Amino acid sequence: MNLSRLALTLTLLPSGHLLADTFERDQALKLPDVVISANRQVEARNDSSAANTVFTREDIDRLQPDSVTDLLRRVPGVQVAQTGGRGSLPGIYIRGTQSAQSLVLVDGQRIGSSTSGDSNLQHINIDQVERVEVLRGSRSAIYGSDAIGGVIQIFTRRGGEQGLQPRLHVGFGSNQTWERSLGLSGGDEKTRFNLGASLDETAGINRTHESFASDGDHDEYRNKSFSLSLSHALTDDIEVGTNVLDNRGKSEFDNPFGRFDMTTFESVPQQPYSDFNVSGVSSYVDARVNDLWKTRIEIGHSENREKTLDKLSDERTVFNTYRDSLNWQNDLKLDERNSLILGGDWYEDRVNSSTAFDEDSRWNRAAFIQHRFKADSFSTELGLRHDDNQQFGSQNTWSGTLTLPLNPSNDLLLSYSEGFRAPTFNDLYYPDFSNPDLKPETSKSYELQWRSQLSESSRLEASLYRTDLEDAIIFGSNSRPENVASARINGFEAALKQELFGWQSDLGLAIIDPRDRDTGHTLARRARRTLSWDLDRQFDRLGLGASWQAVSSSYDDLNNQQPLGGYALFGLRSSWELNRETRLELKVDNLLDKGYSRTLYSFDGNQYGYREEGRAWMFGVTWTPEP
Repeated sequence: MNLSRLALTLTLLPSGHLLADTFERDQALKLPDVVISANRQVEARNDSSAANTVFTREDIDRLQPDSVTDLLRRVPGVQVAQTGGRGSLPGIYIRGTQSAQSLVLVDGQRIGSSTSGDSNLQHINIDQVERVEVLRGSRSAIYGSDAIGGVIQIFTRRGGEQGLQPRLHVGFGSNQTWERSLGLSGGDEKTRFNLGASLDETAGINRTHESFASDGDHDEYRNKSFSLSLSHALTDDIEVGTNVLDNRGKSEFDNPFGRFDMTTFESVPQQPYSDFNVSGVSSYVDARVNDLWKTRIEIGHSENREKTLDKLSDERTVFNTYRDSLNWQNDLKLDERNSLILGGDWYEDRVNSSTAFDEDSRWNRAAFIQHRFKADSFSTELGLRHDDNQQFGSQNTWSGTLTLPLNPSNDLLLSYSEGFRAPTFNDLYYPDFSNPDLKPETSKSYELQWRSQLSESSRLEASLYRTDLEDAIIFGSNSRPENVASARINGFEAALKQELFGWQSDLGLAIIDPRDRDTGHTLARRARRTLSWDLDRQFDRLGLGASWQAVSSSYDDLNNQQPLGGYALFGLRSSWELNRETRLELKVDNLLDKGYSRTLYSFDGNQYGYREEGRAWMFGVTWTPEP
């Protein structure tokens, strides 16, 4: 079955139907109108209850992003706050929630640090990515902890079905930035594979305004990445496979506060850097038991390691976290109108750190079930998940959706979902700054979605939602975390995709009102309004594109005393097909050289902000010789 036939089949089949073809998921990863992350199964995007955005490899090649976070800026309802250019730690706020309140997966595996809660998405090399799916709104009934704001899933590159396909990319740009990658993919009717490696290097920028003379240097970044995917059909009904992704390198950064010297009781300068490693490996068995039952078993291991050192001292800290996991899901088609998803999850987190935690491991096991019913005039989805955690005990989460097709071109969806986030090891066990009695953060969300096929070439998706957060964890006056905060987030978001006079337009808008329910203050670093617009057209061999992103003002602190100005960024891109094998690319980001910062810090009574990269250009050559 070719890709066009698969897309048509998915569009016509009822929700929850399972395809019988070998390599179903590998083929679906290349299609824009399907989604996998919402229910861990291939389904048409319009059949999913989750508000979702999908970037395929074709989108990535067209948009020419330099990172996964660059892609995420284009998603309505998602805000990204960098702290100093390439390789810096981003804050990712989905529908006004914090970074740690959204789940990040790579090929189905959790990659977030179990100590800090950070996902370290900045280290995932974009050239090793086949597809990115973003779900907005809680999916805890399917995934459990962390999926309050939403889910981001990254799929690594996949192989094709015809012979061998090598590829080579070399790019050079501002700040002595080099991009180098090579890969080889291929397959036949039984086996598919993809093998890729990348090396990105940049001299970087000075990430902060000077507080010490040592902060005046540029902060270099180096990232080596490797990926492997391999799948094999043992029979027409059984497929096995494995996926590997490894990103490692060095990232320099600034510490504007310096290091506190216990002998002089003064702050002394630093030149810190970190050696990082973000990696994951998973293996699976997909089996069709019969026409009504399909099962998938997946085992995985992920690591999030970071060693921080200082060029001016022998200071050294280590925070390494490891996660083993086992997932089992069963997809059952009960009849033409009813389908069922049921399964179980288990994972164990372990910590190996230079800091002595009171506890350094914990397990979580869960069971989940979801029923879907589809009639001519409406459809429903009802899900329940039960988590049992070694540290905080049990947690139940519910979700439900009612879908009303107004006509063949318009659907209304009304949803309720619950979510929770388990406290991290830092929250629970960090010496002198933790609280082992913390409870999970919880949420309740209500959403109304409208999906409309305005014309053959125009589609509008809009959402109106409210999220209530309870038992949110903040640091109290005793410098220990407490379950004392609550928040209310109201929001509206819309995505308009259309083609007009040969131009492809993607417009995303989000308006949110995120407030602390106790003080009435706006939540820190959440802009109330964001707008993203991408415009592209292909003229035979020449491709032209432009991006515009606008972010309104916000506050850097909970008391709303430190305002952050709004900003708008404009970029241009182009490509030229020299022949069927060679493609030239040129882009300029932040064309107007706008200076902006989304975080502040104070030193010696003065207020500073992290610098972001100004005008930056990149030229690249991609060679894909024909097999």
